[in-house]
Amino acid sequence: MLKESEIRPDELMKAQAERLAADIQRLLRHKHEFVCVNCPACSSSRYHKAYEKYEIQFIVCEQCETVYANPRPRPEHLDEYYRESENYAYWNQYIFPASEAARREKIFKPRVQKVIDICRRFNVPTHTLLEVGAGFGIFCEEIQKTGIFQQVIGVEPTPDLAQTCRDRGLHIIEKPIEQIHFNPDEPIDVIVNFEVIEHLFSPQDFLVKCYELLSPGGIFIVTCPNVKGFDLVTLKEQSSAVDNEHINLFNLESLAQLLETCGLEVIEKQTPGRLDAELVRKKVLSGEFDLSQQPFLKQILIDEWETKGEAFQNFLSDNNLSSNMLLVAKKP
Repeated sequence: MLKESEIRPDELMKAQAERLAADIQRLLRHKHEFVCVNCPACSSSRYHKAYEKYEIQFIVCEQCETVYANPRPRPEHLDEYYRESENYAYWNQYIFPASEAARREKIFKPRVQKVIDICRRFNVPTHTLLEVGAGFGIFCEEIQKTGIFQQVIGVEPTPDLAQTCRDRGLHIIEKPIEQIHFNPDEPIDVIVNFEVIEHLFSPQDFLVKCYELLSPGGIFIVTCPNVKGFDLVTLKEQSSAVDNEHINLFNLESLAQLLETCGLEVIEKQTPGRLDAELVRKKVLSGEFDLSQQPFLKQILIDEWETKGEAFQNFLSDNNLSSNMLLVAKKP
Protein backbone atom coordinates (compact mmCIF):
# COMPACT_ATOMS: atom_id res chain seq x y z
CA MET A 1 0.00 0.00 0.00
CA LEU A 2 1.32 3.44 -0.95
CA LYS A 3 2.27 5.61 2.04
CA GLU A 4 2.36 9.41 1.92
CA SER A 5 5.84 9.48 3.50
CA GLU A 6 7.21 7.53 0.52
CA ILE A 7 6.36 10.33 -1.91
CA ARG A 8 6.56 13.28 0.49
CA PRO A 9 9.38 12.41 2.93
CA ASP A 10 8.58 13.87 6.36
CA GLU A 11 12.11 15.14 6.96
CA LEU A 12 11.97 17.31 3.81
CA MET A 13 8.48 18.76 4.17
CA LYS A 14 9.26 21.48 6.77
CA ALA A 15 11.66 23.23 4.40
CA GLN A 16 9.17 22.71 1.58
CA ALA A 17 6.47 24.45 3.63
CA GLU A 18 8.76 27.45 4.17
CA ARG A 19 9.36 27.80 0.43
CA LEU A 20 5.66 27.42 -0.32
CA ALA A 21 4.90 30.20 2.19
CA ALA A 22 7.36 32.49 0.37
CA ASP A 23 5.70 31.65 -2.98
CA ILE A 24 2.26 32.41 -1.56
CA GLN A 25 3.40 35.81 -0.30
CA ARG A 26 4.75 36.66 -3.76
CA LEU A 27 1.42 35.64 -5.30
CA LEU A 28 -0.58 37.67 -2.80
CA ARG A 29 1.25 40.84 -3.84
CA HIS A 30 -1.13 40.75 -6.81
CA LYS A 31 -4.27 40.12 -4.75
CA HIS A 32 -5.75 43.53 -5.58
CA GLU A 33 -5.61 42.51 -9.26
CA PHE A 34 -7.28 39.06 -8.89
CA VAL A 35 -10.30 38.60 -11.16
CA CYS A 36 -13.72 37.03 -10.72
CA VAL A 37 -14.78 34.18 -13.01
CA ASN A 38 -17.82 32.00 -13.54
CA CYS A 39 -17.68 28.29 -12.70
CA PRO A 40 -14.78 26.69 -14.64
CA ALA A 41 -16.87 23.56 -15.25
CA CYS A 42 -20.36 24.76 -16.20
CA SER A 43 -20.00 28.57 -16.48
CA SER A 44 -22.75 29.20 -13.92
CA SER A 45 -22.49 32.42 -11.91
CA ARG A 46 -24.53 31.06 -8.98
CA TYR A 47 -22.43 30.10 -5.96
CA HIS A 48 -22.05 30.23 -2.20
CA LYS A 49 -18.89 30.54 -0.12
CA ALA A 50 -17.06 27.37 0.90
CA TYR A 51 -13.94 28.41 2.81
CA GLU A 52 -10.82 30.54 2.71
CA LYS A 53 -7.24 29.33 2.74
CA TYR A 54 -3.97 31.22 2.32
CA GLU A 55 -6.09 34.39 1.92
CA ILE A 56 -7.77 32.92 -1.17
CA GLN A 57 -11.54 32.50 -1.19
CA PHE A 58 -13.06 29.23 -2.44
CA ILE A 59 -16.68 29.04 -3.52
CA VAL A 60 -19.09 26.23 -4.47
CA CYS A 61 -20.98 26.29 -7.76
CA GLU A 62 -24.65 25.80 -6.97
CA GLN A 63 -25.23 24.07 -10.30
CA CYS A 64 -22.46 21.45 -10.58
CA GLU A 65 -20.82 21.62 -7.11
CA THR A 66 -17.34 22.39 -8.39
CA VAL A 67 -15.30 24.26 -5.77
CA TYR A 68 -13.07 26.99 -7.18
CA ALA A 69 -10.96 29.99 -6.22
CA ASN A 70 -12.82 33.22 -6.88
CA PRO A 71 -11.47 35.84 -7.32
CA ARG A 72 -8.33 34.21 -8.69
CA PRO A 73 -4.87 35.21 -9.93
CA ARG A 74 -4.69 36.37 -13.54
CA PRO A 75 -2.86 34.13 -16.08
CA GLU A 76 0.23 36.36 -15.98
CA HIS A 77 0.34 36.06 -12.18
CA LEU A 78 0.19 32.27 -12.44
CA ASP A 79 2.90 32.22 -15.13
CA GLU A 80 5.17 34.29 -12.87
CA TYR A 81 4.34 32.13 -9.85
CA TYR A 82 5.41 28.86 -11.48
CA ARG A 83 8.37 30.37 -13.30
CA GLU A 84 9.86 31.85 -10.09
CA SER A 85 8.61 29.25 -7.59
CA GLU A 86 11.01 28.40 -4.77
CA ASN A 87 8.73 25.48 -3.89
CA TYR A 88 8.98 23.83 -7.32
CA ALA A 89 12.75 24.35 -7.38
CA TYR A 90 12.93 22.62 -3.97
CA TRP A 91 10.77 19.71 -5.14
CA ASN A 92 12.99 19.35 -8.20
CA GLN A 93 16.23 19.45 -6.19
CA TYR A 94 15.28 17.49 -3.07
CA ILE A 95 11.82 15.86 -2.82
CA PHE A 96 11.59 14.31 -6.29
CA PRO A 97 15.09 12.78 -6.13
CA ALA A 98 14.51 11.46 -2.58
CA SER A 99 11.19 9.89 -3.53
CA GLU A 100 11.97 8.91 -7.12
CA ALA A 101 12.29 5.17 -6.54
CA ALA A 102 8.96 4.92 -4.70
CA ARG A 103 7.21 7.21 -7.19
CA ARG A 104 8.56 5.20 -10.13
CA GLU A 105 7.49 1.81 -8.73
CA LYS A 106 4.21 2.72 -7.02
CA ILE A 107 2.85 5.58 -9.13
CA PHE A 108 4.45 5.88 -12.55
CA LYS A 109 4.95 2.27 -13.65
CA PRO A 110 1.33 1.41 -12.75
CA ARG A 111 0.23 4.64 -14.46
CA VAL A 112 2.12 3.70 -17.63
CA GLN A 113 0.50 0.26 -17.59
CA LYS A 114 -2.92 1.84 -17.11
CA VAL A 115 -2.41 4.13 -20.12
CA ILE A 116 -1.30 1.20 -22.27
CA ASP A 117 -4.29 -0.88 -21.13
CA ILE A 118 -6.67 1.97 -21.96
CA CYS A 119 -5.15 2.32 -25.44
CA ARG A 120 -5.56 -1.40 -26.06
CA ARG A 121 -9.13 -1.56 -24.75
CA PHE A 122 -10.25 1.32 -26.95
CA ASN A 123 -8.09 0.43 -29.99
CA VAL A 124 -6.21 3.73 -29.92
CA PRO A 125 -3.29 4.20 -32.37
CA THR A 126 0.09 4.59 -30.65
CA HIS A 127 2.13 6.84 -32.90
CA THR A 128 2.48 9.92 -30.65
CA LEU A 129 1.81 10.51 -26.93
CA LEU A 130 1.96 13.98 -25.42
CA GLU A 131 2.20 14.56 -21.66
CA VAL A 132 1.16 18.01 -20.49
CA GLY A 133 2.97 18.88 -17.26
CA ALA A 134 5.85 16.42 -17.55
CA GLY A 135 7.26 17.49 -14.17
CA PHE A 136 10.28 15.42 -13.14
CA GLY A 137 10.00 13.35 -16.34
CA ILE A 138 9.43 9.89 -14.85
CA PHE A 139 6.20 9.10 -16.71
CA CYS A 140 7.64 10.10 -20.10
CA GLU A 141 10.79 8.11 -19.35
CA GLU A 142 8.88 4.99 -18.32
CA ILE A 143 6.42 5.01 -21.23
CA GLN A 144 9.28 5.67 -23.67
CA LYS A 145 11.03 2.55 -22.34
CA THR A 146 8.09 0.36 -23.36
CA GLY A 147 8.53 1.21 -27.04
CA ILE A 148 4.74 1.21 -27.46
CA PHE A 149 4.69 4.79 -28.80
CA GLN A 150 6.85 5.85 -31.72
CA GLN A 151 7.14 9.35 -30.27
CA VAL A 152 6.77 10.68 -26.70
CA ILE A 153 6.68 14.45 -26.15
CA GLY A 154 6.54 16.29 -22.84
CA VAL A 155 5.26 19.81 -22.22
CA GLU A 156 6.77 21.45 -19.12
CA PRO A 157 6.80 25.26 -18.77
CA THR A 158 8.61 25.37 -15.39
CA PRO A 159 12.31 25.94 -16.30
CA ASP A 160 13.99 23.78 -13.60
CA LEU A 161 11.70 20.83 -14.29
CA ALA A 162 12.02 21.20 -18.06
CA GLN A 163 15.82 21.01 -17.73
CA THR A 164 15.56 17.91 -15.53
CA CYS A 165 13.47 16.27 -18.25
CA ARG A 166 16.01 17.21 -20.93
CA ASP A 167 18.77 15.75 -18.74
CA ARG A 168 16.84 12.47 -18.96
CA GLY A 169 17.02 12.66 -22.75
CA LEU A 170 13.34 13.50 -23.20
CA HIS A 171 11.78 15.59 -25.96
CA ILE A 172 10.47 18.58 -23.97
CA ILE A 173 8.68 21.77 -25.03
CA GLU A 174 9.15 24.53 -22.44
CA LYS A 175 5.93 26.49 -23.03
CA PRO A 176 2.30 26.36 -21.90
CA ILE A 177 0.40 24.08 -24.27
CA GLU A 178 -1.89 26.93 -25.30
CA GLN A 179 1.15 28.56 -26.98
CA ILE A 180 2.30 25.46 -28.85
CA HIS A 181 1.69 24.78 -32.55
CA PHE A 182 2.23 21.30 -33.99
CA ASN A 183 2.36 20.17 -37.60
CA PRO A 184 -1.28 19.37 -38.47
CA ASP A 185 -0.03 16.45 -40.58
CA GLU A 186 1.28 14.80 -37.38
CA PRO A 187 -1.74 14.59 -35.09
CA ILE A 188 -1.41 13.28 -31.54
CA ASP A 189 -3.05 9.98 -30.59
CA VAL A 190 -2.94 10.30 -26.79
CA ILE A 191 -2.72 13.33 -24.51
CA VAL A 192 -2.17 12.66 -20.80
CA ASN A 193 -2.08 15.15 -17.95
CA PHE A 194 -1.68 14.19 -14.32
CA GLU A 195 -2.56 16.76 -11.62
CA VAL A 196 -2.46 19.71 -14.04
CA ILE A 197 -6.00 20.92 -14.77
CA GLU A 198 -6.65 22.01 -11.18
CA HIS A 199 -3.84 24.60 -11.54
CA LEU A 200 -5.09 26.37 -14.67
CA PHE A 201 -6.71 29.78 -14.95
CA SER A 202 -8.99 28.51 -17.72
CA PRO A 203 -9.44 24.73 -17.88
CA GLN A 204 -11.79 25.20 -20.83
CA ASP A 205 -9.14 26.96 -22.95
CA PHE A 206 -6.73 24.13 -22.09
CA LEU A 207 -9.21 21.43 -23.13
CA VAL A 208 -10.14 23.21 -26.35
CA LYS A 209 -6.42 23.26 -27.26
CA CYS A 210 -6.04 19.56 -26.41
CA TYR A 211 -9.10 18.75 -28.53
CA GLU A 212 -7.55 20.67 -31.42
CA LEU A 213 -4.26 18.73 -31.14
CA LEU A 214 -5.83 15.26 -30.85
CA SER A 215 -6.38 13.11 -33.92
CA PRO A 216 -9.94 11.84 -34.53
CA GLY A 217 -10.33 8.74 -32.37
CA GLY A 218 -7.50 9.92 -30.12
CA ILE A 219 -7.92 9.94 -26.35
CA PHE A 220 -7.39 12.39 -23.52
CA ILE A 221 -6.54 11.05 -20.03
CA VAL A 222 -6.75 13.37 -17.02
CA THR A 223 -6.20 12.93 -13.27
CA CYS A 224 -6.91 15.55 -10.62
CA PRO A 225 -8.40 15.93 -7.14
CA ASN A 226 -12.05 14.92 -6.67
CA VAL A 227 -13.73 17.46 -4.38
CA LYS A 228 -16.39 14.87 -3.51
CA GLY A 229 -13.77 12.34 -2.36
CA PHE A 230 -13.31 11.24 1.25
CA ASP A 231 -10.25 13.30 2.16
CA LEU A 232 -11.68 16.56 0.80
CA VAL A 233 -15.23 16.05 2.06
CA THR A 234 -13.93 15.19 5.54
CA LEU A 235 -11.13 17.73 5.96
CA LYS A 236 -12.47 20.56 3.77
CA GLU A 237 -9.96 23.44 3.79
CA GLN A 238 -7.63 21.41 6.03
CA SER A 239 -7.01 19.01 3.15
CA SER A 240 -3.62 19.40 1.49
CA ALA A 241 -5.49 19.29 -1.85
CA VAL A 242 -6.94 22.72 -1.04
CA ASP A 243 -4.17 25.24 -1.62
CA ASN A 244 -3.23 28.39 -3.50
CA GLU A 245 -2.38 26.40 -6.64
CA HIS A 246 -5.44 24.16 -6.87
CA ILE A 247 -7.86 26.82 -8.04
CA ASN A 248 -10.26 24.32 -9.71
CA LEU A 249 -11.57 21.44 -7.59
CA PHE A 250 -13.87 19.42 -9.84
CA ASN A 251 -15.95 16.34 -9.12
CA LEU A 252 -16.45 13.38 -11.45
CA GLU A 253 -19.67 14.72 -12.95
CA SER A 254 -18.60 18.34 -13.32
CA LEU A 255 -15.31 17.46 -15.04
CA ALA A 256 -17.14 15.05 -17.35
CA GLN A 257 -19.55 17.86 -18.21
CA LEU A 258 -16.65 20.19 -19.06
CA LEU A 259 -14.94 17.56 -21.23
CA GLU A 260 -18.15 17.06 -23.17
CA THR A 261 -18.67 20.82 -23.55
CA CYS A 262 -15.26 20.89 -25.24
CA GLY A 263 -16.30 18.24 -27.77
CA LEU A 264 -14.85 15.13 -26.11
CA GLU A 265 -16.82 11.97 -25.34
CA VAL A 266 -16.18 10.63 -21.81
CA ILE A 267 -15.66 6.87 -22.00
CA GLU A 268 -14.38 6.06 -18.49
CA LYS A 269 -14.50 7.53 -14.97
CA GLN A 270 -12.82 6.16 -11.83
CA THR A 271 -11.22 7.25 -8.54
CA PRO A 272 -7.97 5.28 -8.20
CA GLY A 273 -6.61 7.36 -5.28
CA ARG A 274 -4.79 5.41 -2.54
CA LEU A 275 -4.08 8.00 0.16
CA ASP A 276 -7.43 9.37 1.42
CA ALA A 277 -7.68 7.33 4.60
CA GLU A 278 -4.04 7.86 5.56
CA LEU A 279 -4.23 11.62 4.93
CA VAL A 280 -7.20 12.00 7.29
CA ARG A 281 -5.58 9.67 9.85
CA LYS A 282 -2.38 11.76 9.88
CA LYS A 283 -4.35 14.95 10.50
CA VAL A 284 -6.04 13.27 13.48
CA LEU A 285 -2.80 11.90 14.92
CA SER A 286 -1.11 15.30 14.62
CA GLY A 287 -3.96 16.93 16.55
CA GLU A 288 -5.02 19.05 13.57
CA PHE A 289 -8.39 17.32 13.13
CA ASP A 290 -10.85 16.11 15.75
CA LEU A 291 -12.78 12.84 15.36
CA SER A 292 -14.29 12.82 18.87
CA GLN A 293 -17.76 13.43 17.40
CA GLN A 294 -17.26 10.85 14.64
CA PRO A 295 -16.83 7.50 16.42
CA PHE A 296 -17.22 5.42 13.26
CA LEU A 297 -14.30 7.15 11.53
CA LYS A 298 -12.27 6.98 14.74
CA GLN A 299 -12.86 3.23 14.86
CA ILE A 300 -11.60 2.71 11.30
CA LEU A 301 -8.85 5.30 11.06
CA ILE A 302 -7.38 5.04 14.56
CA ASP A 303 -8.57 2.15 16.76
CA GLU A 304 -8.64 -0.58 14.07
CA TRP A 305 -6.36 0.96 11.45
CA GLU A 306 -4.09 -2.08 11.09
CA THR A 307 -6.97 -4.41 10.24
CA LYS A 308 -9.47 -2.05 8.59
CA GLY A 309 -7.47 0.79 7.00
CA GLU A 310 -6.52 -0.84 3.71
CA ALA A 311 -9.99 -2.36 3.19
CA PHE A 312 -11.56 1.05 3.84
CA GLN A 313 -9.28 2.72 1.29
CA ASN A 314 -10.11 0.00 -1.25
CA PHE A 315 -13.80 0.64 -0.65
CA LEU A 316 -13.31 4.37 -1.32
CA SER A 317 -11.30 3.77 -4.50
CA ASP A 318 -13.65 1.12 -5.88
CA ASN A 319 -16.82 3.16 -5.31
CA ASN A 320 -15.78 6.51 -6.83
CA LEU A 321 -15.27 7.98 -3.36
CA SER A 322 -11.52 8.61 -3.43
CA SER A 323 -10.21 12.19 -3.63
CA ASN A 324 -8.15 11.45 -6.74
CA MET A 325 -9.98 10.81 -9.99
CA LEU A 326 -9.16 9.68 -13.53
CA LEU A 327 -11.27 10.31 -16.62
CA VAL A 328 -10.74 9.09 -20.16
CA ALA A 329 -12.32 10.98 -23.06
CA LYS A 330 -12.26 10.37 -26.81
CA LYS A 331 -12.27 12.78 -29.73
CA PRO A 332 -15.06 11.56 -32.05
